Amino acid sequence: MNILVLDDEKEIADLVELYLKNENYNIYKFYDSKSAIEFINTNTQTVHLAILDIMLGEISGFEVCKEIRQKNLNFPIIMLTAKIEDKDKITGLTIGADDYITKPFNPLELVARVKSALRRYTKYNEKEISENIDINGLEINKSTHECLLYGEKIELTPLEFDILLYLAKNIGNVVSSEELFEKVWKEKYLDSNNTVMVHIRRIREKLKENTKNPKFIKTVWGVGYKIEK
Repeated sequence: MNILVLDDEKEIADLVELYLKNENYNIYKFYDSKSAIEFINTNTQTVHLAILDIMLGEISGFEVCKEIRQKNLNFPIIMLTAKIEDKDKITGLTIGADDYITKPFNPLELVARVKSALRRYTKYNEKEISENIDINGLEINKSTHECLLYGEKIELTPLEFDILLYLAKNIGNVVSSEELFEKVWKEKYLDSNNTVMVHIRRIREKLKENTKNPKFIKTVWGVGYKIEK
């Protein structure tokens, strides 16, 4: 697996590289955004995961993240940053990041997050024989890992696909934020965690949902989310 690491602090980039190389990952390391973007543009099939710092000078990690998602590249993105405010985390998740780790960080935690994201990405890109779910024009195909809305393909990241698939498999039932997070992210849910809310918002936007009266993903206030039969 190939991982892109972008951080203008050489010591941190080198530390991340060291720990990930110990896990036998191939690392493409960059200290500035322009070089990283040029590499991504010419190696779209090479990168399997990106770790992006946010505060990078002329072009921020947020902008690099946007660039990746605008090209419909669906590999996981982990934001690694000293910015700890909730608004910064929400911004990163909203524009397409999958995870967010603040500095200073435990390198072993970062490795664990990377492994989790890559397992999800690998599963997403595998061809497997399974059911095809069709809900009022929303088609979720596990065998091809595609989502179609009225016949038009919807570009979802592996994480977004897993969220939507889990809700669809539990059609008619309310799924709490805690359950959704622990089933999809495979991590312990924290009460202050707003990651699920941000990802649900992103999925709704891609499904062109009416925010006041969504057709597919309903919010059950104080409980969670559900897709109605």
